Amino acid sequence: MTFLSRFGSILMRFCGFRAFKTKAVKVAWYFCTFKHNKLNINTMRFLFLMTLFIGLVSCDQNSSYLDYSGSDSQLSGGTKIIPIQTALGTFNVWTKQVGNNPKIKVLLLHGGPGATSEYWEAADSFFPKAGIQYYYYDQLGSGKSDNPNDDRLWQVDRFVDEVEQVRIALGLDSSNFVILGHSWGGILGLEYALKYQENLKGLIISNMVSSIPEYIDYANEVLGPQLPDEVLIKIKSYEQKEDYTNPEYLGLIEEHYYPKHVLRMNPAEWPNPVLRAFANLNYPLYLKMQGPSEFGVVGDAVLKDWDRTNDLSSISIPTLTIGAEYDTMDPKAMKKMSELVQNGKYLHCPEGSHMAMYDDQKTYFQGVIHFLNLLN
Repeated sequence: MTFLSRFGSILMRFCGFRAFKTKAVKVAWYFCTFKHNKLNINTMRFLFLMTLFIGLVSCDQNSSYLDYSGSDSQLSGGTKIIPIQTALGTFNVWTKQVGNNPKIKVLLLHGGPGATSEYWEAADSFFPKAGIQYYYYDQLGSGKSDNPNDDRLWQVDRFVDEVEQVRIALGLDSSNFVILGHSWGGILGLEYALKYQENLKGLIISNMVSSIPEYIDYANEVLGPQLPDEVLIKIKSYEQKEDYTNPEYLGLIEEHYYPKHVLRMNPAEWPNPVLRAFANLNYPLYLKMQGPSEFGVVGDAVLKDWDRTNDLSSISIPTLTIGAEYDTMDPKAMKKMSELVQNGKYLHCPEGSHMAMYDDQKTYFQGVIHFLNLLN
């Protein structure tokens, strides 16, 4: 074995197999081991040194992404419990860091309200490869966070203050802080940006419109009539009686509505992270803010009259809105949001529904990653 071929072997061991798979290191290995006898020795040395340099940079990037030595959550594997001050006392929320990237740190805001961050586990298949640092975060009342038995806490402004306290505790700022909010998380992200956009590098609003009344109209005037007549009649009869927990009502929704507009898969085959997030839903919280109906927001739910359309023009930070063809909300309205903010882009998921990160996954995550890369 020649010196260069031996050095190629050392390079592979030093970088590890993952980094070795990068094109630059492959080329270095190629010239080290197989092709040097066909090239002028000086040319070969030049090519080797150049590709070795690029390969070592790649090694450093891969190793630093997994380096938690500077994190105060290293001992707990990235988990950080953050105390949240409220008018009703101090409560703890759960967060977990994945990866290390000083330029892009994404805080994932789950939907519901009252679901959990578990369904964001789909990001694990895409964000690490792209070198994106991100945080799981269960909002107060959800998942692994505290669940105070006091519905006075379930107000939009209090959740916004909670996100700000989480940001401060995690050390995020306008040089790196990006919110990715889905559904209710999109409302929360938008509200946060309207109050604290100076702290943000970018904002992603996923599968959420800027007006709940508009969402209600779309559900009743567009999506409802797409159901079989006999199914819609039965659903409406239960809703008129406010019999939202009737097994037949729930069965009709699960059979005819969810697989078309929430997640376009057979419910028996829904991914485990989605099943866990839905099974762990804090229903009293959801009921307080969203209400019991699957066709919009009814009763005295907190979000019933929420509408921020006229305020979108005040958002100047780079903003991506994501809509899906079969969503529970109008994709045209989500595209319009990207045009009303000052610096907006729109991502359309043609095969997706409300959970487009699953039923149009590649389109969704490739679009999100592309937007995040534009922020660098």
